[in-house]
Amino acid sequence: MTALATMELPLARRAINPWLVAVAVVIPTFMEVLDTTIANVALRYMAGGLSAPVTDSEWVITSYLAANAIILPISGWLGTRLGRRNYFLLSIAVFTLASALCGMAGSLNSLIAYRVLQGLAGGGLQPSSQGILLDAFPKEKAGTAMTVFGIAALLAPVVGPTLGGYITDNYGWEWIFYLNVPVGLLALVLCSAVVQDPDYLKEERARMSGQHQRFDTLGLCLLSVTMVSWEIMLSKGQEWDWLGDPFFRVQGLLILFVASLVGLIYREMRIKNPLINFRTLADRNFRSCCVIIFCAFGVLYANTTSLPGLLQSLFGYDATTSGMVLSPAGVFAVITLFIVGMLLSRGVDARYLMAAGLLTLGIGNYWVSQLNLGISPWQVVWPRVVVIVGLSLLFAPLNVAAFQHIPRELRGAAVGLLALLRNEGGSVGTSVAQTVLERREQFHTLRLNERLDALNPEIGRFFQQGQSFFFGHTGDLSQSRQMTLQVLETVRNQQAQALAYFDVFWISAVVSAAMVFLVLLMRRSVAEKGAHIAAE
Repeated sequence: MTALATMELPLARRAINPWLVAVAVVIPTFMEVLDTTIANVALRYMAGGLSAPVTDSEWVITSYLAANAIILPISGWLGTRLGRRNYFLLSIAVFTLASALCGMAGSLNSLIAYRVLQGLAGGGLQPSSQGILLDAFPKEKAGTAMTVFGIAALLAPVVGPTLGGYITDNYGWEWIFYLNVPVGLLALVLCSAVVQDPDYLKEERARMSGQHQRFDTLGLCLLSVTMVSWEIMLSKGQEWDWLGDPFFRVQGLLILFVASLVGLIYREMRIKNPLINFRTLADRNFRSCCVIIFCAFGVLYANTTSLPGLLQSLFGYDATTSGMVLSPAGVFAVITLFIVGMLLSRGVDARYLMAAGLLTLGIGNYWVSQLNLGISPWQVVWPRVVVIVGLSLLFAPLNVAAFQHIPRELRGAAVGLLALLRNEGGSVGTSVAQTVLERREQFHTLRLNERLDALNPEIGRFFQQGQSFFFGHTGDLSQSRQMTLQVLETVRNQQAQALAYFDVFWISAVVSAAMVFLVLLMRRSVAEKGAHIAAE
């Protein structure tokens, strides 16, 4: 009877198809990544519904990102000590509960509190699902595993603004959060049925539980201060005028961030049981991939936030329509991800695909930077498609190259750190895009004013035609002159704002192209046939 039981356990483990595991874990991952962008378009509606200032509603995003950033780098540590399956299921359950509470929030303060809980739970979903996929598929299928993960991590930010705008316009902002409840319950049932911890994680957990090591409380405090000060600085920096803040809020946050980050690194490098294992950065592939994923997602979020802003402010699109213009890129993202997965499984070096993806990403952003105010919707669709295809070419190969030479026992820490940098790249991209937009708009306004004088013959003709037109309608010479000046000011502001938006895309193109040089520093990265990633 004992022999029969020992034979049945391995057979039961092998009976689970990795594709079933992939389908199960990709659902909560998509749900969590979607929540980083879907709420952005509904902030004004939340503020109105909860009788709060619009500027205060930004804390709904900041609180979630700060809580998320605290958990992401320590998710590997938590997964090892609680069991990755237990931690994953707990994260899904708490995230689902927090989503329901967010929809029922009666004040902005309660909504922010529930978003903190949601962010703490959601921080464990991305790294855990990525680790589960890497262990579920054989080593030669690592590209396939990362393709499945890429569908969630890349497609969710693409469709987030579109879905958020549609739900908010037609059903109300509360349903942005209520939508997570049935999805979360489905994910909880599926994952509890198919997700298992591999043998090496069970052994590591048993070894850790037998050692009774002290929890790194100081490290957690330093990490919390680092992430909270960083997220608040990014969120409020432009509103507070960055280092020009007369109340020294930004300066204080910057000092606090640098001091706590230095203390965190010093602390974690000197103890045997660190919350964040910075030793993973010793691998040059992983180090390069961290920088590339940070910049790539910064470019993605800069593009994703700026392009709808351009369409809504200068072309008069509503949130749903501007989202529909950006949606076709999602179809091409899925197609490209599957093509990349097949290429990786056939032994194509991940570095080649990464370089192609970065160049394509740069070309797409440069294309957008060369547009003008006389374009049609389809002239926006295709540059956006090129941008998303570039990211799809980059994402799965980058994840293959990042973990190719990482020891198995450090994989959980590496996955959490890479996920943190991916999310923080999005935060930085959003903040930098907003800062560049506002400051370059002021710059272009001043430059355009230099040519708006009476000695410019084009301005003279504009005034003559404008005054004749308005005088024919009003019969008032003074009013017709005032109305012509108003039209001229409107045209100038539109041009300045458009040039500022195009500057954001041009900077994104330069950053994308510059990342190619980091690929040259990496070692050969091919998903070769061999032993299963999980311990046999």
